[in-house]
Order: sequence, then C-alpha cells, then structure tokens
Amino acid sequence: MHDRYGSDVLSSSGSRAPGAPDGSAHHRRRPVSRPRAADHGLVVEEVTTGWVGAVVRVEKSGGVHLVVLEDRRGRTRSFPLGPGFWVDGQPVELTAPVTTRAPARPTRTASGSVAVHDQRARVARGSRIWVEGKHDAELVEKVWGDDLRVEGVVVELLDGVDNLADALDEFAPTPERRVGVLVDHLVPGSKERRFADDALRRVPRGTVLVLGHPYVDVWQAVKAERLGLASWPTIERGTEWKRGILRELGWPASSTEDVGRAWQRILATVRDYRDLDPALLGRVEELIDFVTA
Repeated sequence: MHDRYGSDVLSSSGSRAPGAPDGSAHHRRRPVSRPRAADHGLVVEEVTTGWVGAVVRVEKSGGVHLVVLEDRRGRTRSFPLGPGFWVDGQPVELTAPVTTRAPARPTRTASGSVAVHDQRARVARGSRIWVEGKHDAELVEKVWGDDLRVEGVVVELLDGVDNLADALDEFAPTPERRVGVLVDHLVPGSKERRFADDALRRVPRGTVLVLGHPYVDVWQAVKAERLGLASWPTIERGTEWKRGILRELGWPASSTEDVGRAWQRILATVRDYRDLDPALLGRVEELIDFVTA
C-alpha cells in the first residue's frame, strides 16, 4: 500500500523552494547550549544519567561548583555546573545563580546608637575630645567613630595626662569650644588625678570635663573573655604593664613592634560596645554629650 507521508515524517516536503537548504536531519544544525543560572526551583535534566530534578542549591566542594538536584521522590544528587543539562527540551550550560540582593544595612552603630545612613560627616566642631594615646584613640574610633562623624567631633591625642595643663593653655577653651578628656587610671590619689585637678584650676568653669576609667591602661577596658581569659592578669609593681601582660599571655614582648601587634590583635576582638567594660562606655558617652551640648 502506498504511504503518502513517506518513511521519514521529519523530512521536508517536495514543495520547498528551489535553492532552499535541505531540511533533513543530515543537514540540520545541532542545538547550541545557552547559559542558564541554576536558580532555586529550576527543573533540569542531566543528559548522561537522565536524572531530572529541581535545583535545591549550588555549593562548592573540593574547588568545584556543584548543583544539587532533587527529584520528585525527594532524592538528591549533585552534578558539576556547566554544560550537559536540558531545560524545557533545550540544552543549557548551568551557571552559578547571581545574587543581586544587597546586604541589609545595620540599624545600629557599634556604640549601640541608631545608625544614620547617607548623611555626610558634619563639619568639625570647635570642641574636641582628647585621649591619652594612640590605642585609646583607635578604640574610641572603632566603637564611636560613626557617632562622632555625625556629630562633627574630632578626637585628638594628648600624649599623656602630664601634658594636659599646657595643652589646655594653648587651646584656650571657652563655652563654645569645650574639651572633653579621657584619662587612664583616674582614681583618687593617683598622679593622673593630681594632673587633672591642677589643669582644671587653670581653665574657666564648665569648659573642660575630665573623666577616666580605673584601669592602668585602656587595654583592660576590653572584656577579658574576648581573649579567652577569665580576667586580666595582675602585674606586679615596677614592671611595665603592657610588657608584663604580654609575657603573662605568652605573646612576644621584646619590642615596641610586639606591643603594637598585640594591641591590634586585642582590638580585632572588639565587635561593638558589648565587648567593652561599662566603666569605659559611660565615660565616653558622657564626654560626647559634654562637647556636643
């Protein structure tokens, strides 16, 4: 019986235009794989195994990106990203999904204040906050830096409380140009207390506020547990405190560079105000309020 459709139902009919390419399978181009992001939930088929499943995740293992597919029975299997997949009957080359979502902006600063975004730093006030040394300044910057920029407050190094009186004479504070001073080991009877009291007698009342914490050094304001300690070691009198601490911790302590590296290691453990002792937190907050009033 004659078959009017012929034996190859996919071949072109004899009515094609003269010069048109042969539509037979022999002359048909193989489909080209297109890049396709392996987005969660995309249903794909792995051609060599016939495994069909939805993308669960993309992960990295042994330096290779893998796509994890879950079939309709809940079974999962991993395959390398790249060519060798079909989606909706078309060959694709799976690529890692693109994450366009920006990370959420913090709602709080490191000091616990409400974060202010997209605001330029305020022009510096005439008032200042003075701290005794570089380590104090770096700790204040890490925790209160965002707040200080919003308020336009500059933190400057005093380089020792014994220079306080001379520094205040040069600065000449006024009610509009106040100075807040953060001092280490400001306790009754200490030399720091005597230097501070002498300096305050030489300036107009209400123009300078000197506050301090009870620690020998600002290092102790960092909670000991951040370093894996129950408490900061006690260093005997006559021993340079920082070098003594480093020896107690088993850290290098022979040079100034060792001390600097140790402080950076300590500072790196501070994430926000919760890693500092309240005795320092309250003093710094009070100084900021004083110079911005």
